[in-house]
Amino acid sequence: MPVILEAMLVSAGMLIIFALAFLGIYLLAITMMPIERSLSKMIWDATTPKRPPTAPPKGSFRDFSRNH
Repeated sequence: MPVILEAMLVSAGMLIIFALAFLGIYLLAITMMPIERSLSKMIWDATTPKRPPTAPPKGSFRDFSRNH
């Protein structure tokens, strides 16, 4: 087998293996996305400090302008 043909076959094989590995990791990430999203939301909710509900502002900008 000529060296050029062998080099082309090896290069094509490496490209195909790289593409298949990339596709596998991509499909794994797509599959794990809902699990990661739910875990992230659970951790975010657990670490966020609980704030009391804020009261709506009383008055308006016009009232504020009159007072100040």
